[in-house]
Amino acid sequence: MRTDDFDYHLPPERIAQTPVEPRHASRLLVLKRASNELQHATFWELPNYLQPNDLLVVNQTRVLPARIYARKPTGGRVEVLLLRREDAHTWEALIGGKHVKPGTTLAIEGGPDVEVVEVLEGSRRRVRFSAPVEPTLEKIGQMPLPPYIHTRLENPERYQTVYARQPGSAAAPTAGLHFTPELIQVLQKKGISFCTVTLHVGLDTFSPVTEDDPQTHLIHSEWCELTSEAAGQINQTSKNGGRIVAVGTTSVRTLESAAKQAEPGERVGSFSGATDLFILPGYTFRAVDLMITNFHLPRSTLLMLVSAFAGRERMLAAYQIAIKMNYRFFSFGDAMLIE
Repeated sequence: MRTDDFDYHLPPERIAQTPVEPRHASRLLVLKRASNELQHATFWELPNYLQPNDLLVVNQTRVLPARIYARKPTGGRVEVLLLRREDAHTWEALIGGKHVKPGTTLAIEGGPDVEVVEVLEGSRRRVRFSAPVEPTLEKIGQMPLPPYIHTRLENPERYQTVYARQPGSAAAPTAGLHFTPELIQVLQKKGISFCTVTLHVGLDTFSPVTEDDPQTHLIHSEWCELTSEAAGQINQTSKNGGRIVAVGTTSVRTLESAAKQAEPGERVGSFSGATDLFILPGYTFRAVDLMITNFHLPRSTLLMLVSAFAGRERMLAAYQIAIKMNYRFFSFGDAMLIE
């Protein structure tokens, strides 16, 4: 297995720059693994592909407006992108700017000062704020859209799911962006239930793998939680013959991390903590029956994950059809349902 086994050519015009309105109007490519059949639908038609007693597992993380602009003592502007909170004052961050060394204090208009305390790998730094920064983020921060999106987002809430509750992500769990309150109501009326988990998404999730052998790639850990109540709901659904439908790769990683805590005869156990689970082809899924996901970047760990679930060749063939039929790719793009 090589990283370039997961490469494909994507015409730039297939990268969605703006979200579809309404959210559930996006397209849905349905891949049926048992029959190797592809079907074309809209996300609004999702209930037609699910059954009463199925359980949709969604990630309730909320994206932080984590892109902050600060000034060096010399007056030069620096971009600080918060990645992960370590304690009330300390964060891991990406610093965009030259000569930002440990001991440098940056001034933020309307917010606390921040000191660079340690150089990590690349442009990562450990930084310490003079006061907790989270209460001021809504005022001083901007939404950290992915670098392939070049169009200004007029409404920042469009980069949040409608069920986002727990702040902590540097990027959105994008498979969930297609749900609307109306669609959720239709699904619930059909007897399909929802269950929430939390995984705070880091930017490394979307980074291309640079190593030739993906098994040597170091995947950065992300904090996730599946409560005992959620575990009970998932296990009972499975015992009742319902299917576990993971909404997004972040829910997949949370579920499969929790599967390691499962008691005999159960799908998952409760779990809270860091996960560095890296799912590659050959992995045996223990908790996930179906998956809803967006179209992923070439050579990414996410494309490797969905290839582990559906098969690499089948996945890449589906992507080629999606490109040919003008599906929209990446964060604001269309969705897939893999049965």
